[in-house]
Amino acid sequence: MVGENTDRSTLSEKLGVDIDPELLELALTHRSYAYEHGGIPTNERLEFLGDSILGQAVTVKLYRENPDLDEGELAKRRASLVSSVALAEVARGIGLGEYLRLGRGENQSGGRDKASILADTVEALIGATYLDRGGEVATALVLRLIEPLLADPDRFGAAMDPKTALQEAAARRGAGAPVYTVTNTGPDHSKTFHATVEVEGVVTASGEGTSKKQAEMAAALTAWTELSNRRARASRG
Repeated sequence: MVGENTDRSTLSEKLGVDIDPELLELALTHRSYAYEHGGIPTNERLEFLGDSILGQAVTVKLYRENPDLDEGELAKRRASLVSSVALAEVARGIGLGEYLRLGRGENQSGGRDKASILADTVEALIGATYLDRGGEVATALVLRLIEPLLADPDRFGAAMDPKTALQEAAARRGAGAPVYTVTNTGPDHSKTFHATVEVEGVVTASGEGTSKKQAEMAAALTAWTELSNRRARASRG
């Protein structure tokens, strides 16, 4: 399996920090892999820790660098930077998917590019860095990871209303309105919704959430991000 055989040193280089090998393996271990290997520990506790460190680091940075913004605007910007879509983009930027330890089923169903898994693993890596290297190094890692996101100010508006942002982006390209398809899985008390959005001939993206609205918003933000990245590449080239 890809995640088992990929050289971890290259991931350390991309992160800019050396993490204890055992902690690094734990941070990369999804519950699907753990289930297939006798219930070994997963990265979920590290994810819990990393989520807190991520939130604090982003909050402090936004507070210090934006003295004129009120609490509401700061909260919106923080939400856009720590969202699953944003963290998944960060993960894709460093090729994190190839390092994941996934179960066979999750691997075959595209888990290496699933936003929720990628985002959770980023948080787990932050947690592992904190345990091994301390708070300052973990905070520095967070700031390095989110730097590309901060370079795109349009992201903040799109994160708050991604469906409208995507519709406007589609209109600028002369494309039709985005079309959403939503399915769900799981029992009634714990459903997971999966949304796919298509802007015909331009982009197709997916997202998931605990409600139809959340799933559609996640899909819209992923699609908007892809269109934004294409525009940026075109302007550079």
